[in-house]
Amino acid sequence: MAIAKAERLMNLALCLLGTRRPLSKRELRESIEAYLEAGSDDSFNRMFERDKDDLRELGLVIETVENLDGEVGYLARRDSNRLPPITLDAEEAAALGLAAKVWQQARLAGAASGALQKLRAAGLPEDVDPYGSHGALEPHIPVHEAAFEPLMLACRDRRPVVFDYRKANAAQPGTRHVEPWALECWRGHWYLAGWDRDRGAERVFRLSRITGKVRARAGRYTAEVPDVVTVRETVAGWAGETADRSALIRLRSGAGYPLRAKAVSVRELENGWDELEIPYGHGLDAWLVEFGPDVVVVGPAELRAEVIDRLRAVAKG
Repeated sequence: MAIAKAERLMNLALCLLGTRRPLSKRELRESIEAYLEAGSDDSFNRMFERDKDDLRELGLVIETVENLDGEVGYLARRDSNRLPPITLDAEEAAALGLAAKVWQQARLAGAASGALQKLRAAGLPEDVDPYGSHGALEPHIPVHEAAFEPLMLACRDRRPVVFDYRKANAAQPGTRHVEPWALECWRGHWYLAGWDRDRGAERVFRLSRITGKVRARAGRYTAEVPDVVTVRETVAGWAGETADRSALIRLRSGAGYPLRAKAVSVRELENGWDELEIPYGHGLDAWLVEFGPDVVVVGPAELRAEVIDRLRAVAKG
């Protein structure tokens, strides 16, 4: 059985790499003997979807293309699946090996292990053990959201998605049609940066606010994907990193140490409160709400209003 599956995957990979135009499911079924032997259309569809996912997991970049008639086709361009020779010195290999360890506690453990094997082949020294002890430093990226894996795959494969998203100040979730660009972890939370088709603009979504399942959609992207640096700057800006103004808040003594670390100035007040001047950028209102009754916004007025709106939304449930 294992040999039969390996042969089927190899034949599918050769078909996708050897074509100059996208091949439909029907054409792939007629080209691969194992698919012709499938008992029914449903059996073939399940087999094909599993094989396609397995090839992508192995690193083959498979594009999904929709033609003018609405028929979906698949191909793997050679230029997208060809890498130059990789040479790593000991420090580079050790750093990449350590990065692989980060994902061992997450849902990407299998992919990380496979990547480590490739690093070994590319020159990772045998005496470097990225899974061994590194003293007090234990790298870890939390991944608890169910939306993470389907969005990670959608970003990798450049597939549009649909999901229900609940804004912090909204009572009910709304449907979003998004072309996902990249996932970023910020302050312990995961964010998706992408193109919101309904709004015709780039947006950032916090994964913990996605409700229900993430559904993939066929078809090409309608907007150009920016480079990695631009995406990261977008995520940082929407998460509150980019600040172009200052805000004045009152913070209960002994509380809000992350806010104190960002403060430009701190002035001690009476009755157990301090007054802080902190950078004010997009997303600050959502961050301040997390500190609950330990924070009071003095100004500007728009920030105070945003925080009050969020607190009222939380109170309403």
